Amino acid sequence: MSDLQKAWAKNRLSALPAESFDERDEEEIGHVSELPDHFDDDSSSASSASSTGTVIPSPSQNLFARPQGAPRGRSLQQIPWTTYFERELFLHDPSSPANPTIHTYLTSPVGKGPLFVMHHGAGSSGLSFAVVGHEIRKRLPSAGILSHDARGHGSTVTSDNQTVDLSLQTLASDLLSVILLTRKEMKWPDLPPIILVGHSLGGAVVTEVAKSGKLGSAVLGYAVLDVVEGSAIDALQSMHTYLSTRPAGFPTLEAGIDWHIRTRTIRNSLSARTSVPALLTLRENPGDSRPWKWRTELGATQPFWEDWFVGLSKKFLGAKGGKLLLLAGTDRLDTELTIGQMQGKYSLQIFPEAGHFIHEDLPEKTAISLVDFHKRNDRSALVLPPKVSDLLRQGKKV
Repeated sequence: MSDLQKAWAKNRLSALPAESFDERDEEEIGHVSELPDHFDDDSSSASSASSTGTVIPSPSQNLFARPQGAPRGRSLQQIPWTTYFERELFLHDPSSPANPTIHTYLTSPVGKGPLFVMHHGAGSSGLSFAVVGHEIRKRLPSAGILSHDARGHGSTVTSDNQTVDLSLQTLASDLLSVILLTRKEMKWPDLPPIILVGHSLGGAVVTEVAKSGKLGSAVLGYAVLDVVEGSAIDALQSMHTYLSTRPAGFPTLEAGIDWHIRTRTIRNSLSARTSVPALLTLRENPGDSRPWKWRTELGATQPFWEDWFVGLSKKFLGAKGGKLLLLAGTDRLDTELTIGQMQGKYSLQIFPEAGHFIHEDLPEKTAISLVDFHKRNDRSALVLPPKVSDLLRQGKKV
């Protein structure tokens, strides 16, 4: 730049009025949605933003605004259940005082929309399906989500002097009760079309319910997430080793969330911030620096382990309704399911980038699979040809 150009530019700048920066002006912002549009995914498959990307703020958005709503980025703050569900229910079957009071999360279906009935795995809670349920409703707004805490988990309450019965038959009976009591509580004239979805132990429970046929034609199909008989029984041999390596407690709730993310037990931080708080409870004792303890003592469930999974593959293939199996790896398939898949008896999808908690690691992809599964089995979408008798009655030639 020549000396003449520099002098001209200096004169122009000195003529402009000076603007003072007031940080308070930046805080006058609109409301940011409580749920981020893109999940803070810590999985190995999560793609990072390009360093050459250009950020273009919308006219209504302040580039330097401080975010509100659910904290983003590396926050470990708990996300409440009200972010995902419209209500919670405490369901009790009065036919027996020994029956538990089952804590249930519900978002009701709209119109003739389907109800996705979820069952979590051992040691988890109904909030395990919170984020994926939100993703399902983004793609199918008429859908309802029903997800409960199994007995011995979450906020479900059993009698103080009662040994918690976690046998497969008992858990299946509880799931049936949850569905029927919810219908009664919500005053639904009929059961909506149902898609049963279960993760790990929950997969065995929903398969047991589907095999029983007690929900009749209301069940369109059932989906099982990352559990097959052969690999599940093999994994039980190393369960005690796994339990001995995890902490007995945590100093804070945030530390518990952080542990799940760092160890990649749950690979999506948004899911971890939603579901992990329900897994822990505060038990303050003098001198205990780790007062946040596990709600469910998994080691105490050992007597039921084989009962959960023996015969699962045969029941999964034999029950009526559409069948979907989501796995984190093909190595999890046993011989019976491999043959069944080759015969086209069920749909199979593999998510190799996910861990055991597929629906929490990859809620968007899982939701897409479940919504597509519903669409393939939705009887209301079927258009049947007219009956011959009706055509003849109308005077038409057949």
